[in-house]
Amino acid sequence: MNSIKDRADLIAAAAKKMGKEVFSNGFVKDSTPRFELQKQAGKVVTLEEAIKKSGLKDGMTISFHHHFRGGDKVINMVVAKLAEMGFKNLHLASSSLIDVHEPLIEHIKNGVITKISTSGLRGALATEISHGLMDEPVVFRSHGSRGYAIKSGELHIDVAFLGASSCDPLGNAAGYSTSENAKSICGSLGYALPDAKYADHTIILTDDLVDYPNQHNAISEADVDYVVVVDSVGDSSKISSGAIRDTKNPRDILLAKQAAKVVMNSGYFENGFSLQTGSGGASLAVTKYLRQGMIDKGIKASFALGGITSHMVKLHQEGLIDRLIDVQSFDKVAAESLMNDPKHKGVSANEYAAMLEPGSATHYLDVVILSALEVDVNFNVNVLVGSDGIIRGAIGGHPDTAADSALSIIVCPLLRGRIPCVVDEVTTLITPGSTVDVVVTEFGVAVNPRRPELKARLEAAGIKIVEITELRDRAKSIIGNAAPLPFGDKVVGVVMARDGSVMDVIKNIAD
Repeated sequence: MNSIKDRADLIAAAAKKMGKEVFSNGFVKDSTPRFELQKQAGKVVTLEEAIKKSGLKDGMTISFHHHFRGGDKVINMVVAKLAEMGFKNLHLASSSLIDVHEPLIEHIKNGVITKISTSGLRGALATEISHGLMDEPVVFRSHGSRGYAIKSGELHIDVAFLGASSCDPLGNAAGYSTSENAKSICGSLGYALPDAKYADHTIILTDDLVDYPNQHNAISEADVDYVVVVDSVGDSSKISSGAIRDTKNPRDILLAKQAAKVVMNSGYFENGFSLQTGSGGASLAVTKYLRQGMIDKGIKASFALGGITSHMVKLHQEGLIDRLIDVQSFDKVAAESLMNDPKHKGVSANEYAAMLEPGSATHYLDVVILSALEVDVNFNVNVLVGSDGIIRGAIGGHPDTAADSALSIIVCPLLRGRIPCVVDEVTTLITPGSTVDVVVTEFGVAVNPRRPELKARLEAAGIKIVEITELRDRAKSIIGNAAPLPFGDKVVGVVMARDGSVMDVIKNIAD
């Protein structure tokens, strides 16, 4: 290049070809102190300002997560503000809804919320919906299906409102906090991550605004539009409650011991196996009884997956489980472990259990122990609708893990009170029997006929194997034939399968 002019001509020609202007050296260095720039970023606003700036309109979809479970304060707070601002006809898409969300009943009656998508419903809200509260049926998806539906755009989220235990002014958010002002801790934000990434607008609500950068954040500032500081996003003491409370029930303990015996004699209990336990006292308690077997046989697990509990953390700390993969922390011990342990990894719902994600952890899962409200003679499972026809549970990751694992074990009693758990046909199909391998009850273990080699191993170990029809007959001999449920003609819920097809519907209970 012969001259400055030649270089300038080449630059001008390149700029013209690209449809760009030539750089004019017009940038001026900003010498404003960095902390002032953080404050001036414009992300930290009031809840009302965030809602207005998001462009939310009537008829749009808003989303939430349920990592604070019974202690969640975000959903009720936000929907109350939306009602105050006059919004109508909103679609509420939460990863789950439970007892604490009873105030939503009035917002449904008043037309603020007219559509719901979720994984589960419990409490008064579930009862009201079961009796026909809503004109539109609730759409139920598993955790893996919900995450992928958000990613694919099938479940399009306009504005995500996500509670975080800590967040900096730029929007880096986490489910724990190392600051001295920490008020809440929920651990993994796995079910919130698809919302944050794919929503048109993401609003973080936090009760602990920390200095930038918020270390080890789960949600990136790149995915956050606004940050709202509130008095409290949740009560951490109420995370471990209900279906995930540690059981002291003698029957649950008996079932857990029996399930552990099945695992240890299944052929999958060997060095490097992977494990998940679902919600429900008996299934969660299995971990405790596997521990001694692992010690006795010198077996170590490669990873434990899903909702992580203090029992899983204990085995990890003892060197019996190498890594923890956490989509939802089920207690404070698990949440603190996620904060402090580099081998305790938080993952999104898609990384956890999406059917069409090649890297989903469930694809590499060996053993899963799950609970059930009902199991039928074809090994189909219902975890969503009670035998009285009232919605009282959650799909969660039940069908995801049952389908992907090498060994799926359902743990349930023969009867709950005078309600049979082993029936002719489940009230609502949630997990297809083709994906269920073993059913453990206090009156024996039933093995799916599709797994004769598994049945042979368990019989060789001296485990009492029965036909599942025997369990159904025994339940009937105790309580007789159940009266038909008083279902009406209105569809109040639609159950989506993992592949996005409709698997079942839930009808209203007639008053």
